[in-house]
Amino acid sequence: MSIKDKLIGTNPLGFGAAPLGNMFRNIPEDEAIATVDAAWEQGIRYFDTAPFYGAGLSEIRMGKALAKRKRSDYVLSTKVGRVILDEVEDAKARDLGEKGGLFEHGLPNKIVNDYTASATQRSIEDSLKRLGTDHLDIVYVHDVAQDFYGDEWLTKFEEARTGAFRVLSQLREQGVIKAWGLGVNRVEPIELLLDLQEFKPDGFLLAGRYTLLDHERALQRLMPMLAASNTELVVGGPYSSGILAGGATFEYQKASPAIIAKVERIKALAAKHGISVKAAALRFVLANPAVAAVIPGASRPERLAEDRAALAEQIPAQFWRDMREQGLVAANAILPA
Repeated sequence: MSIKDKLIGTNPLGFGAAPLGNMFRNIPEDEAIATVDAAWEQGIRYFDTAPFYGAGLSEIRMGKALAKRKRSDYVLSTKVGRVILDEVEDAKARDLGEKGGLFEHGLPNKIVNDYTASATQRSIEDSLKRLGTDHLDIVYVHDVAQDFYGDEWLTKFEEARTGAFRVLSQLREQGVIKAWGLGVNRVEPIELLLDLQEFKPDGFLLAGRYTLLDHERALQRLMPMLAASNTELVVGGPYSSGILAGGATFEYQKASPAIIAKVERIKALAAKHGISVKAAALRFVLANPAVAAVIPGASRPERLAEDRAALAEQIPAQFWRDMREQGLVAANAILPA
């Protein structure tokens, strides 16, 4: 059974709880809870979080928000690879690789990167407590990639291969979890795992690497591998961390002049055809049959209605032809019908 089969309902939108961990700003708890409630009101039944998001804060808030819902009515995923300790540290001084500065408004608990078997078991137990639930539907191995570990990422991947991958495979066989895979911001770890014969992941959460602004690398090898293995993606960050939703950041940093110029060209075409850039970003991602769902990453309640409305927009076929003719999407990209 694929990841898509495990997601409840037909709504392709999922809610990612990274903002609940105070990703870019200090979000009040009542606003965080209201954002999850707004997602529910929009028909969203797939919720994703992680210990890394605010050093456990996102999971705590997600658990509070979903406590009033029937557990069988939604799908919940979290991640392993980071263990949250009772010891505190300076959140602003954490080494987060290319993602420096994220979650500096989260909890001050120390975060330890650990993909071993024992750490994976502890991480799941801690997540269950923070979320206030007795089971997890999907567990992703988090950020075992270049953007966090640089040249050491293969060492971390090997640690996960002998630790987290084996534990999660066993837990799936025991029925403790329903599915597992990787939750990463790079395609290479997914390709490497798919090449391994000893493991059969159910699907992957890939953030930022299959968007209007960045999809060529995924099309080269990853998408054919997913099709061959009957494995699917949940795509996170379809707005490229904000720049495609009216923001100024790309890859969690200030967007470069080249990216800004490309976005302006997309905006011009969208305006010409009377559609929103958000609509184009969401529909582009979901057009690929390997994509099971997309997580826009709303941080305010009103954003959920905007995302739902954007998904319902009718986009003329000429818009996509213009995008291709102007070289704004790859020649081999699958475009909406």
